[in-house]
Amino acid sequence: MIPENRPLGMVAALAMMELMTSEQITNAGSVMADHDSIQTHVQTRSRQNSLAKGGPSERKCDLRWRPAMLHPASLRVLLPWLTSIIGIVSALCLVIAWFPSTVWNTPIASSDAPAHYYFIRRLLDEGLGAAVHLWPHNSFYPPLFHICAYFVIKIAALFGVQCSIYAAFNITWIIASGVIFPSGMLVLCRYFLQRWNRGIPISNRISNPISRISQASPTSESSSVSESSNVSNQHASSAVNQQYNATLDATFVLQNLLGLFVPVLAVSSVCHPYGLLNAGPLIAFGFATSLLPFLIAATLRLFDAIAARDHIVKWLAITAIAGVICLVAHPRIAFTYALILVPFIVLRLPWKLILGAFVAMCVGAVAFVALMLTSFKSDRWANPASWFHSHQPSKNLWESISFCFSDGLDGFPAILFALLLIAGTVAAFVCASRRAAMRSADSLSAAVSTVAPAFSADADALASDIAFSAPAVSPVSTSGLPAVSCSDAADVSLFASSEPSRPRRNDRLRDVIALMAAFLLVTLVYVCTVTLVGALPNIISAPWYRDENRIVTMLPLVALPLLVIGVNAFSECVSACVASASFAPSASSFSTKNSASSSSVPSLSSASAVSSVKNVSLASNWIGPLAAFLAIAILAVSAQIVCPSRTAVRDAIIAHSSLNQSDPNEQLTEQKITVLRKVTERTGTQATIISDPLNGSMYADTLFNANMLYPIINARTDVPSVPFGKVETAFASGDAQQLLGTVCPLTDAPEYFLTMGDQAQSLQSFPYRAQYDSFHNEELIDTYVDGGTLVKVADYSQYGQGWALYRFGCAD
Repeated sequence: MIPENRPLGMVAALAMMELMTSEQITNAGSVMADHDSIQTHVQTRSRQNSLAKGGPSERKCDLRWRPAMLHPASLRVLLPWLTSIIGIVSALCLVIAWFPSTVWNTPIASSDAPAHYYFIRRLLDEGLGAAVHLWPHNSFYPPLFHICAYFVIKIAALFGVQCSIYAAFNITWIIASGVIFPSGMLVLCRYFLQRWNRGIPISNRISNPISRISQASPTSESSSVSESSNVSNQHASSAVNQQYNATLDATFVLQNLLGLFVPVLAVSSVCHPYGLLNAGPLIAFGFATSLLPFLIAATLRLFDAIAARDHIVKWLAITAIAGVICLVAHPRIAFTYALILVPFIVLRLPWKLILGAFVAMCVGAVAFVALMLTSFKSDRWANPASWFHSHQPSKNLWESISFCFSDGLDGFPAILFALLLIAGTVAAFVCASRRAAMRSADSLSAAVSTVAPAFSADADALASDIAFSAPAVSPVSTSGLPAVSCSDAADVSLFASSEPSRPRRNDRLRDVIALMAAFLLVTLVYVCTVTLVGALPNIISAPWYRDENRIVTMLPLVALPLLVIGVNAFSECVSACVASASFAPSASSFSTKNSASSSSVPSLSSASAVSSVKNVSLASNWIGPLAAFLAIAILAVSAQIVCPSRTAVRDAIIAHSSLNQSDPNEQLTEQKITVLRKVTERTGTQATIISDPLNGSMYADTLFNANMLYPIINARTDVPSVPFGKVETAFASGDAQQLLGTVCPLTDAPEYFLTMGDQAQSLQSFPYRAQYDSFHNEELIDTYVDGGTLVKVADYSQYGQGWALYRFGCAD
């Protein structure tokens, strides 16, 4: 006789199949293949008998009952591309809509802006060969951004369009911020999503394990029962496969819907790219930050290749190329890269490679310290507490921590982002931890069964032993069905690993822990920068110059991937809980039905099986993804409506690029533009013009193509070709002979000196401004004029007090 609980076991299997998450379904399919390889001789003979009697083969059943929710294969191929394009185009539109229109014709008047314009001008004048020595004293500066702007001008010229330096600068920034950065964040986030849902091939459907269980009958009596109920099992198989497909489709669609909003969220925060355009602007570092997600994703792929011992050379080459590109954009991005990668190195690499990575980091740190000691002379190196002595905290502890958890958003979007980040991280950690525990238990069970296999004579008992491992099942209820709780359903593992000798690593848990650790490290650096003072905060934040603008760029790189996999995990938990709750009435009803017919051999009727499976509504598979989609959509949309921080940055840039300044000594005003035009008309574009670089005179280089003697920050005298530093020292000496002996040999053309008032108030935070004080020292200038060293050739006092153009008294 067949045990009375046979139908109940089958329905329990159906129930547990419905409760599986997308990755667990895949594990089920892969392990059932392993189950075939360890079948007893009795099971194999039973299957052969079933085939000999004319029953449909398992393969045919699977091919016949394999409906797809998203039927066209082309749709599955096109959907990722479609959502990616829509997301990136949306991000680009947001960046363009935000971009200040005033800077297309006038420069941004800030501390670093003249240098970037100067670098582009030098590339245009000297060709790409100047890329390796852009600084005025011919030392190296990261040139990638400026090379891109150079090519924008050259490409425009091919079509007969004259593109100004400012327009090329802006176009390059928009492409980097609105296309490259959101694309990189999409690649990075999709990497983590694919690992979270790993093992779900879109083109391969899962064979129905219910048919395998029902066909594994060790007795002739059970074989006849299986044969008589063949059609009924086919209907049940169809219903179960519909549920499988619903889960797979829900996961697939959610992954692509999240991909739709990742580019938008990447450009929603003031952290990057907007802040760096106002701070400096820090163009080179911002360009490297926009490229960094590609390097991080390539490195993580390399880690995967090392773990799988496959395609290592390919991903090593890709990672090396991406690394070189980022270093050419800005070498200091290596610190951000190392900080974010440290947790992944520790959790994902073999110990020998971990040791090698940390040795490389230590060597790099020593080289950086040596570079700083030789490049910047200071008597404060031995006292870290005195570093960055002019730095002042800008936020208290709560403000800095909340800023990190909200990814720099404002108002309601900030609260929603923080809630989703925290809830999703908890859900991902719990889900991954339970899954790791289940896998450990299943691996132990598989090892025990390999040493001492003990198969029950009853087929249903065998299926139960394989399918429902002890850790995954609660005590059996009085109805004969396993009591599955909502929390268990969130991360239930039904089957052991298909390769007991090579257990799968707990990728989900490792990713969650690594991302959490990276986020906490970035938060630590940010808090040290904007809140804490002293030696230790100075040392921690020194690689980023203790500059808040550079450090906040790291937040989206860790917060957004953590948010994405957290929301994905939360979606799985919601769907599993809904499925568990909806199955309870079906299981109870089916149990009552079959207990009434216990006097005879029960069979699984078509109507009962299909009804039991369909009672677990198809909508339960979509509730979690829909909830996640709505949450992310609300966050993305609201972040564009409530954005005072981004608006403030935009207003600041507009103010910096405006010529209507109340202070006549600001870098650029209408009066200074007029004077610089008149000066260039008088001197021509070949004569050398010397002036205080902090009065706005350096913009004449790109505004009117004047030949300004451009300065170098913290001018060094220990390297060749330092004309500005030598002129600065000679001018401050008061020695006319020394001054003329330094200035006159600069070029064969005449040399001029321009005064345009004091240094701009907006540049008072510039750390090396005192070195230019001699250029606006009126007493020193009058001394040179009285001695004939300087000869006034034009007076511009109607535009500003003391403004004038002088010519050096050289023999030419």
